[in-house]
Amino acid sequence: MLENIASFAKPIIILTGGEPMTRKDIYDIAKYGTSLGLKMVMAPCGHLIDKENTQKILDSGITRISLSIDGADSATHDAFRQVEGAYNTVINAAKTAKESGLEFQVNTTITKHNYKQIEDIFQLAINIGAVGFHPFLLVSTGRGKDLADFEISPDEYENVLTWFYNKSKNTPINLKPTCAPHYYRIFRQKEKEAGRTVTVESHGINAMTKGCMGGQSFAFISNTGKVQICGFLETEAGDLKQNSFNFESIWETSDLFLKMRDIDHYNGRCGYCEYRKVCGGCRARAFATTGNYLDEEPYCIYEPSLHKAEL
Repeated sequence: MLENIASFAKPIIILTGGEPMTRKDIYDIAKYGTSLGLKMVMAPCGHLIDKENTQKILDSGITRISLSIDGADSATHDAFRQVEGAYNTVINAAKTAKESGLEFQVNTTITKHNYKQIEDIFQLAINIGAVGFHPFLLVSTGRGKDLADFEISPDEYENVLTWFYNKSKNTPINLKPTCAPHYYRIFRQKEKEAGRTVTVESHGINAMTKGCMGGQSFAFISNTGKVQICGFLETEAGDLKQNSFNFESIWETSDLFLKMRDIDHYNGRCGYCEYRKVCGGCRARAFATTGNYLDEEPYCIYEPSLHKAEL
């Protein structure tokens, strides 16, 4: 599979789980991907991070790991993780990574339980030496269905994404909201209000990155070979085991992927919003709400300036 991917693209390959470090050949896989010119990264839980394993990670060519911190203190984090001591474990993992020279970012799932701690978690990420802070807005699908009551409201969603924008203007580390596609609508609105034109020269990666990248510049492959647009929309785009491990074929011809790329034919506001090509709405969140992944983003409060009939 890695050979096939490397034959037509050089994407970042995220080794995730569960706990990817429990797979005995994980370092061999990472090393092989590295030899093919792929950028290999890993998303461990943190409890297996020690000096020995950190060195194995580095030797395999993995350039960054992500560590999830879901609270500014042990009480909040452990309550969300439902594991006593989880906070101390991940903080120790961050310390070990830092001391070993392994780059790490902090991922945080934003919910009602930590919504008001965002500033503190961000500062914590800086203090422990993270190179990036990537907050994830909860998508209540799959195992996340059990957390539906923890999802912040659309207005809170807008407020927190505006906070991200304001913070991004003066931050010592990379700040990238994830599973929050309309951040890129807010980003452009705010820049327009300030009289600034968004270009690659002036805004770098923020001018190139869009909201929902599922099926467009991102894909998820399950441990059984099922291909999806992301880990939150469990609709199959193809099966690698039944397709000779030819990811390129699925990527280029999957009906699901082709529909994801046909943004003008999304339903509701997402199909005619002037920001649709930089946002796209969360397809998994739409599916969780209506059962149709092409429907409009249910947690967006923005009303497009144009109506569909005017296009």
